[in-house]
Amino acid sequence: MAATDTPGSAGYWDHRFETGDTPWNLGRVSPPLKAYADGLTEKNISVLIPGCGNGYEAEYLLSLGFNRITLVDISPVLTRRLEEKFGTSAGEGLNIITGDFFDLRERYDLVLEQTFFCALDPALRPAYAAKMQALLKPGGRLAGVLFNREFSTDGPPFGGSIAEYEQLFSPLFRIITLAPCYNSVKPREGTECFFILEKE
Repeated sequence: MAATDTPGSAGYWDHRFETGDTPWNLGRVSPPLKAYADGLTEKNISVLIPGCGNGYEAEYLLSLGFNRITLVDISPVLTRRLEEKFGTSAGEGLNIITGDFFDLRERYDLVLEQTFFCALDPALRPAYAAKMQALLKPGGRLAGVLFNREFSTDGPPFGGSIAEYEQLFSPLFRIITLAPCYNSVKPREGTECFFILEKE
């Protein structure tokens, strides 16, 4: 890894994906997001998945009939893999963007959060909250999984708590749900919370 490949940079994430240093990879859609997606009845909504990783959530949404999905990741190595993985779906119901989440300008009905927030430097959390609010259409929702624990080593991942998240998000969103996960994968039981926020 080059000296310029600082955490958060494209080079940093390229290196991690190239070397398989991806301990967060479940190999499938996470159970909390699967359950949330199963409850969505409107399939024509626009959905954004930032820091999308291997795209398991997008794959599941496509299987359910969702047809306006946008994936964004800063790693060109990863987005090339996603284009190969999804083939003709890319461009037909699925838009894959290589770039910085903070540079996005479109607006969406729903943003799904899965391991993106915890990968960002905690100093960026206020900017994350403000950007999410800007990216959502009125009445749009941000939903997903956050860690409800701290880590003893330097991240990423970076931890946090429900109390911290409530303080971060409540000025910008209506908090519909912010509670410990009941359906985490076994290794993460008791360490995650699920949240649904709505832009008013």
